[in-house]
Amino acid sequence: MPAIDSKDVKKIVVACDAGMGSSVMLASQLRKALSGLAVEVSHTPVNSIPADADVIVCHSGLAARARAAAPGTPLVPFQVFIGDPAVNTLIATMKSGGSIDA
Repeated sequence: MPAIDSKDVKKIVVACDAGMGSSVMLASQLRKALSGLAVEVSHTPVNSIPADADVIVCHSGLAARARAAAPGTPLVPFQVFIGDPAVNTLIATMKSGGSIDA
């Protein structure tokens, strides 16, 4: 299971089916929540995850495709776009330190 220490995360990629609506919304929320940290947050279609992604965030229904597109990269799957516990845990870990396992 891939893992990365939060202090080593430089780029979080939010992946969705087309890389538009839902990923843009969640990427914006993450950018705001992680402001002040030296972390880039971007969004992309799940089949186009960039090689420099340190952590991928995507809906659980797309998790298998995300893992296939970026094997070895920690993946945070979520169920709902606002207030999901997995996303909240990622934010808390990024702010307080620790390992992101997925």
